[in-house]
Amino acid sequence: MTAGAWFSRLDALHRTRGRVRFRYRCRADAPRDAREIERSVEGIAGVVKVRVNAAARSLAIEFDRDLTDADTLGAALLALRPPEPAATAHAHRAAEATRLRALALSGATLLATGSLQPGLQAPMAFGSAVPLLGEAIDDFIEKGVTSHVLEALAVGVSIGRRDYLAANTTSFLLALGEYLERSIERRSDELLKHLLHPVSDQVWVERDGVETLVAADSVQIGDTVIAATGTVIPVDGTVLGGEALVNEATMTGESVPVARRRGDRVLSGTLIEEGRLRIYAEKVGRQAAVSRIADFVEQSLAIKSETQLEASRLADRLVPMVLGLAGLTAVASRDWQRVAAVLQADYSCALKLATPVAFKTAMYRAGQSGILIKGASALERLARADTFVFDKTGTLTSGALRVTDSIVFGIGYTPEDLINLAASVEEHYFHPLAQAVVEAAHRLDRRHHFNHHEVEFVVAHGVASVIDGRRIVVGSRHFIEDDERIPTAEHQPVLEKLRGEGKTLLYIGFGGELLGVLALTDSVRENSAATMARLRSLGVKRILMLTGDQHDRARALAEELGLDEFHAGLLPHEKSGLLEKLARQGARIAFVGDGVNDAPALTGAHVGIAMHNGADIARLASDITLLEDDIARVADARALALTTRKLIDSNFKLTFGLNTSVLSAAAFGLLTPVAASMLHNGSTIAILLRALTGAGVSARRHAALLPPAAPARLDARLAA
Repeated sequence: MTAGAWFSRLDALHRTRGRVRFRYRCRADAPRDAREIERSVEGIAGVVKVRVNAAARSLAIEFDRDLTDADTLGAALLALRPPEPAATAHAHRAAEATRLRALALSGATLLATGSLQPGLQAPMAFGSAVPLLGEAIDDFIEKGVTSHVLEALAVGVSIGRRDYLAANTTSFLLALGEYLERSIERRSDELLKHLLHPVSDQVWVERDGVETLVAADSVQIGDTVIAATGTVIPVDGTVLGGEALVNEATMTGESVPVARRRGDRVLSGTLIEEGRLRIYAEKVGRQAAVSRIADFVEQSLAIKSETQLEASRLADRLVPMVLGLAGLTAVASRDWQRVAAVLQADYSCALKLATPVAFKTAMYRAGQSGILIKGASALERLARADTFVFDKTGTLTSGALRVTDSIVFGIGYTPEDLINLAASVEEHYFHPLAQAVVEAAHRLDRRHHFNHHEVEFVVAHGVASVIDGRRIVVGSRHFIEDDERIPTAEHQPVLEKLRGEGKTLLYIGFGGELLGVLALTDSVRENSAATMARLRSLGVKRILMLTGDQHDRARALAEELGLDEFHAGLLPHEKSGLLEKLARQGARIAFVGDGVNDAPALTGAHVGIAMHNGADIARLASDITLLEDDIARVADARALALTTRKLIDSNFKLTFGLNTSVLSAAAFGLLTPVAASMLHNGSTIAILLRALTGAGVSARRHAALLPPAAPARLDARLAA
């Protein structure tokens, strides 16, 4: 077989339905640890369970046959690369140690400059500059003239002039600047990596009725994990028993702890503040939510935006200009001190480092505020978007149904009676329609429970029972008319009117007659209108709504929210088609959605934003995911994107202004090499610190921007 990055050979020994066993051979320089192999293989799509026997070089995999097969897994294994975090961390530590040694050497040389014998000053100055000179030589061979080459020339000119104090001071300031610049850049990375609470290295699991403390990476799908007060949940799964208050802020952005008990879903990375849970592990290791989000964070560190790339290209183009200015200064003044001073300053460091630091810091602030941004490019595209397109259900609306109308056709019953009758039998059912009816009953001034016999559940139709000797049925029109033979024809004008308003109808039959209907609709989010207004204040030119709902209901909502356009009755492919049409017209589109059917639109837009309660595929397809169920976060993300762009632009102007001033002053002999170096490195560090601290989501309470919430209203109308 063709050699892969981790395995040099892979042979399939045994296959059954949903299971395959390979014999493998690792490449000479690849890890052989069984746990490490298991963790990486678990991350392959479709893999359910992995067992590695390192002694026998055996790799057994159980997989989901709907998602993959043995041949596909074999190809994926051969393409698998060993994880790099440990090597990367070691390289980072080694690089930092090298910078510290260079800083210490240059500092000691600078302090000793005045006390050294004349014969030792040149060798010491040269020795202190060796790290800088070595880096400059490498850069020159690989890239040509870079900022490091200019810095090395500055030190070389000072040594050539026997100005050892200037040479040593420059070496020290450059080493100090390099160390601080890289530390600030690393700090911005660490901010992002610490968005999530670390999961403990050890986990309590229950096996054969005994609780055992095991290594976190040994937890398997199907294990019963025990999590108690003060611990971070290590797996995604379902609660088997116990009760606890769980702080889910790291995953949802919601700071108020929520109660979790048997049957509830829990996510890795969330904290148990009080209580104890027994959890059935469904996703472990790299498949768990906390690891998937950590992967997004890691990927975001490597993805460069167009602004970053352009800043880097510009910095490289300006280096020859500085070198040319130094040459002109040498020809015009014959003063090598001026030449050394000019070579101290360049635009490269601030331009190349300040932009990614600003982006990473903004992404960290966003994460703290309930917004997951998957890369600097997404933030950049959001700032440029001029057209916002919203899906309706679950985005502009809450996705939760509420009863708006109670229409009674029978004699002797009120609209309140109709709701109470329906709620009495629906309270045993957990369908969204049933829950909406029960909530409507709780809002009534006269809440009344009707005693009934055992409730019969008819799948996809409704519920039935007996009250006061008469059969009551609550459900769809098909259930009422076709199954129960209850006529509805004489009430069609009223029913058609309600359907024309885009409302969902729940039919109530009692004693063989149609007693009435309840009309339900998706409730508009209380802050949707305020969010639309805020987006306009943030420079958005057009706001549109796409929906599969009926035209009349869509029009009413668009008018209520003050939208520019709406398109109703759309199929999923028609949504993405409309976005393509808008893009061809020159619109830069941000699409906000939550459903499986929104995934194509999220992918096709310039920037896709997924709501917190969206389907998994929508959240994965998006560029930005909201970590809490609040549409105001869309406007927050836009505001953050604009603030970050403004910060980057101002840092860009500062970099040009300060460094051009230093270069000009140095060329006219107004600055010594030491002064030029201090001003250049000091301004660079100041700009980096400004990038590190400058961007963030406003801390003001969004509630202050919203109108007072109106109480939920029920229009109980009696049809004549």
